[in-house]
Amino acid sequence: MPYQEVKKYMKGCFVGKKNSDKLFYVYDSGRRELFKREIEIYPEIINKDNLEQNKEYLKQVEIILSTWGMESFTGEQLDKYFPNLKAVFYAAGSVRYFALPFLERGVKIISAWGAMAIPVAEFTVGEILLANKGYYIAMSRYKKYGYENSHDLSTMKFPGTYGTKVGILGAGMIGSRVIKMLKNHNVELMVFDPFMSELKADNLGVKNFSLEEVFAECQTISNHIANNAQTVGMLDYKLFSLMKDNAAFINTGRGAQVVEEDLARALKEKPDRCAILDVTWPEPCPKDHEFWKLPNVFISPHIAGYASAEVGRMADYMLKELKGFIAGEKLQYEVSIPMLSTMA
Repeated sequence: MPYQEVKKYMKGCFVGKKNSDKLFYVYDSGRRELFKREIEIYPEIINKDNLEQNKEYLKQVEIILSTWGMESFTGEQLDKYFPNLKAVFYAAGSVRYFALPFLERGVKIISAWGAMAIPVAEFTVGEILLANKGYYIAMSRYKKYGYENSHDLSTMKFPGTYGTKVGILGAGMIGSRVIKMLKNHNVELMVFDPFMSELKADNLGVKNFSLEEVFAECQTISNHIANNAQTVGMLDYKLFSLMKDNAAFINTGRGAQVVEEDLARALKEKPDRCAILDVTWPEPCPKDHEFWKLPNVFISPHIAGYASAEVGRMADYMLKELKGFIAGEKLQYEVSIPMLSTMA
């Protein structure tokens, strides 16, 4: 009988916080079987509470699979329980809250941030097009003032899409995808991103402008700025007061960049301005927040990122990256330490 080499599978495990329901929401049963064809997966979900009882197997683990609810391990825990770990495949977006101890030990972090960017960008572009038409203000006015008032306002005072200036704050993964999608529409793009190189701007076909220029000139401004200590509170009254009388501010990024009382003040001063917010700070938006009293503020409960069928895309991205990792190929969605400061 001819000799046949037995395939050796890398050993892996799922990691998620105790009682989290997100892990198998993203990695459904069919997808889990696909991952099992590539690596040997430990049957028990690992969290901080069961590290010690599973330590003998964990010493062999080379691959962690996770999503929302990933545990934040200390460096000491990684050294003790995961000495052979090579990569973490995170089927969700930002890894900022847990990634650094892994990266400092040479463990690769691969995130489905590219997959997460798709539904957020689609959602955002839809809101931009509606805002340019005056849809949100017209919808609010229709309830209070009737058909004629709202119809005339939308059709006579809002520009629509043709040649309209749209501001994009942040040209990271999501902002860049929004820019590319808007190329299908006849809008003039103004981008603010201090991290954007001239080469990237050229590749996107855009130019970098100041925040003041974007807020003063654009009909609609969409926030995708990275969420870090330097960006907290950077969008304030000085900027919101520059907005056109009927301009719209859209936030599908993070709420912490916005000084919310300043935004509310600018909206009260010009009632045809509006804010379309999928995120606030804190979140959820408190019941007594001034935003709920303003007819030109439209809040959704942080739904841009995914719908039920879309979460599978994130696992699919990670499966493709895992196959590439095993084959020794260059990974498309690997995260580095410098990238952490620019991620949402």
